[in-house]
Amino acid sequence: MQHQDKHAEIIIQGLPVSPGIAIAPIHVSARGFSAPDVYEVDEKNLPAEKQRFQDAIDRAKSELAEIQERLAQLSTEEESRIFEAHIMVLEDQALLNRVNLAIAERRQNAEYAFYAVMQNFLEAMRRIPDPYLRERTADIEDVSERVLNSFNTSVTRKNISPDDRHILMAYDLNPSDTASMDRNLVLGFATEMGSVNSHTAIIARSLGIPAIVGLEEAVIDIKALTPCILDGYTGKLILYPTESTLNTYKLIEQKKLRAKNALDSLRDEAATTRDGRAITLSANIGLLEELPAVKKSGATGIGLYRTEFLLLKEEQDDLPDENEQTEAYTKIAQAVAPNLVIIRTLDSGGDKLPMEPLSEPEPNPFLGWRGIRVSLDRPLIFKNQIRAALRASAHGKVALMFPLVSGLSEVRAAKEIVKQCMDELTKKNIPFDENIQTGAMIEVPSAAMIADILAKEVDFFSIGTNDLIQYTVAVDRVNPYVAELYRPTHPAVIRLIHRTVNAGNQEGIWTGVCGEMAGDIKLTPLLIGLGVEELSVGPQQVPSIRKAIRSLSHAQCSVMADDALKASLSADIFKLTSDLAYSHYPDLFE
Repeated sequence: MQHQDKHAEIIIQGLPVSPGIAIAPIHVSARGFSAPDVYEVDEKNLPAEKQRFQDAIDRAKSELAEIQERLAQLSTEEESRIFEAHIMVLEDQALLNRVNLAIAERRQNAEYAFYAVMQNFLEAMRRIPDPYLRERTADIEDVSERVLNSFNTSVTRKNISPDDRHILMAYDLNPSDTASMDRNLVLGFATEMGSVNSHTAIIARSLGIPAIVGLEEAVIDIKALTPCILDGYTGKLILYPTESTLNTYKLIEQKKLRAKNALDSLRDEAATTRDGRAITLSANIGLLEELPAVKKSGATGIGLYRTEFLLLKEEQDDLPDENEQTEAYTKIAQAVAPNLVIIRTLDSGGDKLPMEPLSEPEPNPFLGWRGIRVSLDRPLIFKNQIRAALRASAHGKVALMFPLVSGLSEVRAAKEIVKQCMDELTKKNIPFDENIQTGAMIEVPSAAMIADILAKEVDFFSIGTNDLIQYTVAVDRVNPYVAELYRPTHPAVIRLIHRTVNAGNQEGIWTGVCGEMAGDIKLTPLLIGLGVEELSVGPQQVPSIRKAIRSLSHAQCSVMADDALKASLSADIFKLTSDLAYSHYPDLFE
């Protein structure tokens, strides 16, 4: 990103992953220690800010000298020399000059100017190939945090911080960061890392948070409080937008709002094709806070409840017990009654939240300890979740779904634990639905290949297309280097979907799709044509998918799908389905 005059409009192109427009100042969140509050400083007060910086440096040096002296007394002089290096950092005249220059140029408070300079330096160090030099970032972080803690913050200021509405700029965000965002404050986010099919992007779409990824070096180059427009439709991050650009985007927002209102008017209409094919249109959620959005969308129940955000909250030391889980599952079941809620059992690992810290990192987490494998390895935790779901089934229509099934033995083992939990509840006279449905997620090619065998053991299939695609074409869906090879319309993928649907039909069970393909209106004709009976998408996507379904003919989609199954190239298949989509609901693409 080129440095330009601060008044010139700057457009940075990223990858759009969640649609929407956000207009607000930027808040930059770098890795490592927390950012201090940032506020503007009048020019006349800049000398005082520079003095505040020097005072903080002096206090930090004094503290380090005391620590060094105590350590020399308690340990060895050699170990105490570690802090000599820390003190040397604080005496680096080039560093001091850079911070003072940043205070003057940014006209922002001293602690934030220091933070920004140090984060730029740290980010550069983190990207050095030499592992020894990269490890030194911990020392720099330690020194930096000490200086920040040394500031006297009892000053009068106008505070502009993450407590205000803002656009978040970060190196990367994990799924739990995204799921826990305060939507009243975070209007959108942009990251350096990520891909369109990462779980962070998926959750952003589910929650309706405009988002862009793939903005290289942005954390280093972008200044906090910069006025900004985030365009989640095109992937543009516009810094210092002109009045003309602001007006243009305000008109775009109004147009999008009118289109949204038109879709909302169909809320109570059935998700049925023009020739009478009924499709169950459900919602994917991961948080109880999403239930109002589900109700507003008019979704027919919940086709995927991601329980990992309930079970694996980072701020709590212990997993929620059976009673806490029962309360959560019951709230969801009651909220969507009489419709179905499908509870996916804990799905950790890969690029999802980890189940527990491992003594050594997995060499390949996507082929490692994740999905149903974790639950079967931790039967006590698994049984707590199953009993809780069973107890909730007494208060609403509940189903259980097992993730990342790769073979028959896993399904049978999981069902045996369900049976054991039923027996335990029966002995305690605790009510539950004795006919609760169990389903298998088809995310692994091996599961799709033996779908005819698995269909005899379960009540439904739900195809997790995100993992099915990546495992079929051997592409890590969060790796930007191979992102272009991640192709939902790869001939092998659609043949596996077709095979799964046919196996379900032969055994009289239904097949749904809960992955990202379900929420892509360009692929809706293909999925309907392949015989999928249920689509589960983010609440924000429900209205557009309903409109797409109601605009299509099942017979026409089936003919197109037959042609797609004969096609040899992903591009040809994509053209078949997207052409049909564009011809039947062009307004959804505006």
